[in-house]
Amino acid sequence: MSPQTIAAVRIRRSPQILYYDAAGFENLDLNEYVIVDTDKCREAARIILPPREHPIAPTNETLRPILRRASAFDLSQWQQLRLREADALAQCKAQVEKHSLAMKLLDAEYNFDGSHITFYFVADGRVDFRALVKDLAVAFPARVELWQIGPRDRARLVGGLAPCGQEICCEKFLCDFPKATIKMAKDQDMPLGPNAATGLCGRPLCCLAFEQPVYQAAKGRVPRVGEVVKCERGQGRVIARNVLKENVTVQFEDGTNVTFLVQQVEVIKANVRGNGATDNDEDDEG
Repeated sequence: MSPQTIAAVRIRRSPQILYYDAAGFENLDLNEYVIVDTDKCREAARIILPPREHPIAPTNETLRPILRRASAFDLSQWQQLRLREADALAQCKAQVEKHSLAMKLLDAEYNFDGSHITFYFVADGRVDFRALVKDLAVAFPARVELWQIGPRDRARLVGGLAPCGQEICCEKFLCDFPKATIKMAKDQDMPLGPNAATGLCGRPLCCLAFEQPVYQAAKGRVPRVGEVVKCERGQGRVIARNVLKENVTVQFEDGTNVTFLVQQVEVIKANVRGNGATDNDEDDEG
């Protein structure tokens, strides 16, 4: 099989990296815009990996071709349409109130030529918006779609700052949501009070999944809270630990607390349950 020229692109609002057949467009540059077909409509897409030859496609599917470069007119038109999205959202909200639908609209999005408009919303359950779509089809000279999204997608769409003070990961760089669980928070000795280990979406923090391999590699070397250890000062009980720094704070019978590296202590009585729960804790899903 002869090598295929493939480019990777991203489309506005879509976190996934999409691959397209770039035959005939080998000189596309990073961040240049091209016009492509998607499952939904025709879109302007940004090149995030310039065309390269690959012996096989990154996916098992037949790749769609890049249709053409985006022209200055395409980008100018798209920018004008984006300025109209706030007004389109307001019109849609008015229609939602008219139909008394239990849904909260979040955003409106035009594709690059205005032939397609998508409204994103959240709701507690299924919403029958067929009558709403009919009214919107009259109000907008475009194909209208309404997409109900979940809490993680809502956080990505709305954006914000994470507890670390940085832009939330799902908005900044994530291509997909990692599987983060409450057990990961337990493994990483995080407080499990309300919202302590959850993100803006109300689900377990995505960074728990990023950091889990480091904690898994280190935690076997670090005694748990409650375990009895011996060291050069005698025997004591672990009252705190720092997995990343690989040290523990030991309390002795005289009430003094001393911090040691894990190499300086030896476990002589393991803690089975309690604060230092075993590694077999139930895997609570977020």
